[in-house]
Amino acid sequence: MSLLSLEPARQAELMDDPGLPEAEHRHALAALATINAVSRTAAQLAGAALALVPPQRAEQVHVVDLACGGGDVTLACGRRLARSLGGREIVVTGVDMSRRGLERAAARIAAARASVAGLPLRFSWLTRDLVVSGCLPCDISISSLFLHHLEDGQAVRVLRSMAEHCRLGFVVSDLIRSRLGLALAVVGTSLLSGSRVARNDGPLSVRAARTPREYRELLAAAGLASATVRRVWPERVLITWRRDVA
Repeated sequence: MSLLSLEPARQAELMDDPGLPEAEHRHALAALATINAVSRTAAQLAGAALALVPPQRAEQVHVVDLACGGGDVTLACGRRLARSLGGREIVVTGVDMSRRGLERAAARIAAARASVAGLPLRFSWLTRDLVVSGCLPCDISISSLFLHHLEDGQAVRVLRSMAEHCRLGFVVSDLIRSRLGLALAVVGTSLLSGSRVARNDGPLSVRAARTPREYRELLAAAGLASATVRRVWPERVLITWRRDVA
């Protein structure tokens, strides 16, 4: 085993505890928003999603953000797509099973109204257990920091559902399980957040994540071997699958 490798371990995270006090949950979502901003998660997702949209695409593009959490990535991706797609309407649906997360997401969009004023951009929110119910029909689905919460069989089902319901393709961002990733999680959550939940869950998330090879194995098991798995900063993967329309 490489000195940089890390044995997999999946433990329950504080954020997933339904008994977590609401104030701590909201604090953790705010911490995650800061970490996502520093990691440029939305920029990476939106850039890959843009490449999936053909120039001749009809005026409206429907994007679904799976496990959208507090909506920071949802908002940032929607803005980037609306500014880049030449006036085409962007309809974004944020999906999560957490009522608290969706409430914060809706509030965040309302607070950011000035930043989206004039853009052809609409948001909606849906409570949904993605492991049970799968992806919604859409043009493109995106997801960030979701797969590492799932066992392999669950992740394969979600990936298959995304491929089945996305007319153009999907983009997934997630952590890489490595000693470097663990160190970045410990340092990053300590420097960027005062949330005890984020400081606890960040390292646990890295330990529960997969290596690039393991992500490729998941995709192959889902029948999506044509998907690309690219290593991006800071110790994450960016997975892109494009539907073959030939």
